[in-house]
Amino acid sequence: MRKQIISLALFVCITMLLASFFVIAAPNGATVTPGTSDTASADSAGEDTNAIAGNLTFLDVSGDAATQAWQGYFGNVTGVITLEDSSNNMLYNWSLTTPEGEIYASNASSVSWSTIQCYDESNNLTFFENMFGIGSSDDDGLDVTFALNDHAEFYTNNIQFTAGLCDNTKLYNSAGVGTFDEALLTDGDDLVFASLLLDDANGFDNIPHDFEMIVLENGHGTDTDTTTYYFWVELE
Repeated sequence: MRKQIISLALFVCITMLLASFFVIAAPNGATVTPGTSDTASADSAGEDTNAIAGNLTFLDVSGDAATQAWQGYFGNVTGVITLEDSSNNMLYNWSLTTPEGEIYASNASSVSWSTIQCYDESNNLTFFENMFGIGSSDDDGLDVTFALNDHAEFYTNNIQFTAGLCDNTKLYNSAGVGTFDEALLTDGDDLVFASLLLDDANGFDNIPHDFEMIVLENGHGTDTDTTTYYFWVELE
């Protein structure tokens, strides 16, 4: 039987426990305790070149810039699957050795899981990009980032998403190879980011992780407001 909920340890340390005698198909919410955040450091010193009066010099300049549109998360999943009633009386539990399933994140506090579907950029791309300050020509836009259709098959609320059905992206391992699938979903009103769990896969930092994911966040111009995200987990 699919979709029991367990405790989740992630980059921001998510923990929870299912307490229900009946099987719940929809993803269940998680309590989130943020961990330490990190970002790329800016170069403090510029590179020099000599200027000579009267000369014209071609310069080929390259550099890195932190995205102003995305926040990243990564982590691992641990815990147990339990069979309990509404008073937390436990009938049985099972230790999770190889968790499978998905982690979901949305800036909406409530998701209609019964209407969950693949995000269709043809209908609401401009709306969501405007919401997060993304211009139509930005190189890190929503459609540019989620431009693949090669994710593995997964289920959400007992709804089947066949392999490659939704727009997805792949987050990198330490060799810069896209390894962690993240699909883009919607309940018709809000975006839902779905990270497909792997078991101790090599992560971007050369440390084993069960998932990596990114979510939209507006850091353009003078915008310093944060975006609140809500997390759900669904396990097989």
